[in-house]
Amino acid sequence: MAGRLDGKVAIVSGGATGMGGAASKLFAAEGAKVAVIDRNAEAAAATAAEIREAGGEAEYFVADVSDEGQVGKAVEGAAKRFGPVTVLFNHAGTIVIKPFLEIEVEEWDWLHAVNVRSMFLMTKAVLPQMIAAGGGSIVCTSSISAVAATPNEVLYDTTKGACHMFARAIAVEFRDRNIRCNAVCPGFIRTPHGLREVSDLDKLGVDVSDAAMAAQQGRIGEPEEVARAALFLASDEASFVNGAQLFVDNGFTAL
Repeated sequence: MAGRLDGKVAIVSGGATGMGGAASKLFAAEGAKVAVIDRNAEAAAATAAEIREAGGEAEYFVADVSDEGQVGKAVEGAAKRFGPVTVLFNHAGTIVIKPFLEIEVEEWDWLHAVNVRSMFLMTKAVLPQMIAAGGGSIVCTSSISAVAATPNEVLYDTTKGACHMFARAIAVEFRDRNIRCNAVCPGFIRTPHGLREVSDLDKLGVDVSDAAMAAQQGRIGEPEEVARAALFLASDEASFVNGAQLFVDNGFTAL
């Protein structure tokens, strides 16, 4: 690897599996000291161990990133272990797929907490360290769903629209303190999350067949392809990229 994150301390929220797990491993392979934050203790421990076995530096911290107290403890632990955080990948998130009229208020609040409040809490906890260190890079996982609506995904689409604007607004407010913030926007990706989305949409009569997938984005994406996009945005190679949305969807949103 090229060492594109040499000297960086990186946090990956939701960093145990799927796209987050792929990013944790790639960031470490590129030289970062990686703090894997996830609510799944077993998976987080396994990812951190795999990184160390490959010669990288990693530690894991168990937290529900929609909870302010747990976020604070995890970020404090990461800084104590590795030093000031200079890369944050706000990746943690999940999905609810239901017809709009069947969505309960509790579900609405819960998904916004996991997908949006988590970015607010993680970013607020990390930014003072980044500013004190002289700068840093934040990457937020948005989605094609921020700009391309799908039936039965009003709740999910709304959260991802918020993630889209969160990244842009942070970029504008903190640009002059040498902080960059960008969003990576995956299409349908071969992860447990992505495959569950396909399955749930199919059950509700939305065409997500192989033929439909081929027409929309050619094929299903792989988690490593999203991780490489996040790596670019996190690295100094993207030093003049700020407030941008990088779509990793093989043309889905270009159609």
